[in-house]
Amino acid sequence: MSANEAKPRRGWRRWLLLLVLLGLLLVGRGLWNAGADPVVRSASVELADWPAGAPPMRVLLVSDTHVAGPDMPPERLAAILRRLNELKPDLILLAGDFHSGKMLATRHYSAAELTAPFAEAKATYGVIAVLGNHDYWFQPEPIAKGMKAAGVTVLRNQAVRRGPLIVGGVDDEVTNHDNLARTYAAMGALGPGPRILTTHSPDIVPDLPAPVDAVFAGHTHCGQIALPLVGALSYASAYGDRFACGDMTDGSQRLFVGAGLGTSILPLRYGVPPDVWLVTLGPKR
Repeated sequence: MSANEAKPRRGWRRWLLLLVLLGLLLVGRGLWNAGADPVVRSASVELADWPAGAPPMRVLLVSDTHVAGPDMPPERLAAILRRLNELKPDLILLAGDFHSGKMLATRHYSAAELTAPFAEAKATYGVIAVLGNHDYWFQPEPIAKGMKAAGVTVLRNQAVRRGPLIVGGVDDEVTNHDNLARTYAAMGALGPGPRILTTHSPDIVPDLPAPVDAVFAGHTHCGQIALPLVGALSYASAYGDRFACGDMTDGSQRLFVGAGLGTSILPLRYGVPPDVWLVTLGPKR
């Protein structure tokens, strides 16, 4: 081989090495983003039907914990929940997908292991959860049992009263376990009062029999991977970006959709930090 032939080969190898290093840097950055502390986003909802004399309630939405290695081992989730307790929420809503199902997970955990950290979550009126599609694809009954052992109330098309609030929990829409008629009947049986719904996927909103004061959901991850000029690769919603992320009003329905704490499919985040929502509900000023 001549010296002239060897030079192009060395140049090709340098470019290949550069591309490999660039790929490793991008993966490392995505892992770093996934492991970042969640952003606490805040909002308020003023309600005409808020009971006279009742103090406002601070509702914390936590979604899509997706417990699995490398980004969300149970120990990290427990530490996050302890820090969130410092926000002093009156009520915590867990919007499903406690199991991960990541393709590139370095470790998976049992239903008992991935639900145990929720015993750390503390709120004046307790913690309420619904199941998500990944929970149904994994072990829904052991997960529900583990959540109850952690002191969490699991609602499956049911409703409870917490302080002045009537809270409905709609079961997972993605796996066809949702039943809006049953949930609304359960809320109606609890009498008058401001009503909120928590569910995993926001895709239930167009089918609601009547608006409620607020809907709290997750599932979309706010895209999880949002690239420059391209935007989010997917919101995992039948409605595209209609319920993509954040504080929204769809028609007359107010809803909050969180980016979640964990990751799905890939343990990476770009352009979309993990977050929670702290929403204050109370009377009109």
